[in-house]
Amino acid sequence: MPEFGEVKAVALRDVWPSEPRDFTPWLAENIERLSEALGMDLEVATTEAEVGNFSLDLLAKDLGSGRHVAIENQFGPTDHDHLGKLITYAAGLDAGAAIWISETVREEHRQSLEWLNRRTDTDTHFFAVEVEVFRVDTSRPAVRFKTVVYPNEWQRAARASAERQPSPRAEAYRHYFQILIDDLREKHGFTRARAGQPQNWYVFPSGTQGVVYGTSFAQGGRVRVELYIDRGDADQNKTLFDRFFTERSAIEQELGEPLEWEPLDDRRACRIAIYRNGSIEEPESKLVEIRQWAIDHLLLLKRVLGPRLKRLST
Repeated sequence: MPEFGEVKAVALRDVWPSEPRDFTPWLAENIERLSEALGMDLEVATTEAEVGNFSLDLLAKDLGSGRHVAIENQFGPTDHDHLGKLITYAAGLDAGAAIWISETVREEHRQSLEWLNRRTDTDTHFFAVEVEVFRVDTSRPAVRFKTVVYPNEWQRAARASAERQPSPRAEAYRHYFQILIDDLREKHGFTRARAGQPQNWYVFPSGTQGVVYGTSFAQGGRVRVELYIDRGDADQNKTLFDRFFTERSAIEQELGEPLEWEPLDDRRACRIAIYRNGSIEEPESKLVEIRQWAIDHLLLLKRVLGPRLKRLST
C-alpha cells in the first residue's frame, strides 16, 4: 500500500518574514508564477512605483495587450485600507488591470471587486489572488496562487460587443492571434496568454526584462517575427544589439536564413527580425499558412537567440 505524507499549511511570514522586503522582491523575480495563475504574460516594469505620496508594490505590463498592471500585496486578510490603495494606484497609473494579492480574501472585498468588474468599462479588470504555501511532511515549501476574483471574460465580451462593435479588421486580428497564442500555449508552452486582442501585433516575454519576442503585420504588406529590444535606455539597447550583431554569421547559419538587423536609429529601441509577404486581408487558407510560419519562426528565434540573450545581456 502507498504511504502518504501530511500536507501542512505554512504561514507566509515563516517563508517571507517581511512583505515589502522579502515577498515583493521574490514576486518580482518570479512573476511567471503569477502569470500562470492569471493566464497573462506579465513583465515587471518597476517595484515601489510612486503614485503621489504612496507607492505601489509592483507595476507590471501585460505583454499581450500592452496594458499596465498594478499589483498590490498584503499579508493577512484583505482590509479596506488596501482596497482603497488598489483603486488609487490603478487610477493614478491608468492601469488596465489591478491585482490584489493576500493570504485571505474577505467576502465583502470579494463582492466589492466583482461589483467593480461588472460596473467598470471593458478595458479595466480587477483580480483578487490568494497566496498559499504548503509542505508535505518536512519537504521544501511549495507556493500556489489561487485566483478568487477575476473578470468574467464571456460577460465582458458580450458587453463590449453591445457597447462598441469592433471593426471587421480588428476582429480579424483578434481571431488570427487567438488561434496563434492558443497553439503556442497548448502545444509549445511558449506563452501563458489566453486572450487574443484586436490589434496587429502580439509580444511574448523572453525572460530578460525589456526584451520580447513578437510577431506582427507590418507596413507594406509584410508579416514580421522579431526580437525587440527596449530596456528603457537607448545606449543599453544599442549595446545589446551590437553584441548580437557581432555573432551575425553564426546566428544566421544556425537559423538557416538571413535576418533583418534594424538598429532603428530614429527610436530608442532596436529590432532583429524575419519578414515574409502577407496581410490580414488574405483569405483564411493563406492566413493559416502565415500563422504557422509565424509560430515556427517564433520557436526558431527563441531556440537560436534565447541562449545568446542570457549570455549577452549580462
